[in-house]
Amino acid sequence: EVKRRKRAQKLVAKKLTQEQIRPGTPEPVEGREHVSVQTELYLEEISDRIIEIDGECQTDEFLDRPPTPLFIPAKTGKDVATQIEEGELFDFDIEVTPMLEVLVGKTVEQALLEVMEEEELAQLWSHQRAFAELRNAEFAELQRLEEQDRRIREEKERRRLEHLEKLRKQKETAEKIAARAFAQRYLADLIPSVFNNLYDSGFFYDPVERDIETEFLPWLMSEVEETLQKKVLGRTMLDSLIRMVVENRLDEFSRPPPSDQTEAPAEEPRTTDAAPQVSGEADAADQPVAEEEETEQPVAEEEETEQPVAEEEETE
Repeated sequence: EVKRRKRAQKLVAKKLTQEQIRPGTPEPVEGREHVSVQTELYLEEISDRIIEIDGECQTDEFLDRPPTPLFIPAKTGKDVATQIEEGELFDFDIEVTPMLEVLVGKTVEQALLEVMEEEELAQLWSHQRAFAELRNAEFAELQRLEEQDRRIREEKERRRLEHLEKLRKQKETAEKIAARAFAQRYLADLIPSVFNNLYDSGFFYDPVERDIETEFLPWLMSEVEETLQKKVLGRTMLDSLIRMVVENRLDEFSRPPPSDQTEAPAEEPRTTDAAPQVSGEADAADQPVAEEEETEQPVAEEEETEQPVAEEEETE
């Protein structure tokens, strides 16, 4: 069971490493999606769970392994021995003491040198820290001075630009004032002459006078014309009535009276004289109606009718 778990963990770790190493498929565009499709030669069933089969086999038990013997190299050469008696080589107390003193002295001297070196290094570190602090302070002061110098230069440049702008505005203002004064002096006589020319040309007018000229006078002339036409029409009608009455009377008086009538019948022509008058009056009464119907015609026709009436009056 433990082996199976380890094997499964190894497979999972291997699969994860392969997935991390293998470049991933880019994300699908909008409106599409990825679908898992087999591209191998032989189709296989895709399932979420891997098919597992348990198998067993019987093996022999492990035998105890004997301990590994020590490695002893083969002996080479010849053995030689020498017998040394006590006191033959050197006396330990006599010959080792100087060596021990030398070793102790060298050790103490080395220790002292190391202590002195440590103290010197500590002093160097302290000097270095002090130098670093001084350098940082000087660097900060240098930055402050540079910043102050930069601000002073910027302020100076800004003041210079402001002064130049002020001079430019003053110059521009002076030029504008001079141009305005010149224009006023030049246009002092020009404006009245222009207005006089425009007034003479008719651009400036009295609205009341213009209204009278354009509206009232044409209306007044049309009304006067209409009134005169009515008067001429009335005169024409009166002349025609007078002409008709005169013609009727002339016809009546031109007839000879009968001789065989008595006095009573002789007075009858008076009644006959009255009859033509009545008929003439009836004709005169009917004539204005006809004349009123003819008034709707143009004025030119009325003028044409006036000429024959005048000729007839001259003939009469």
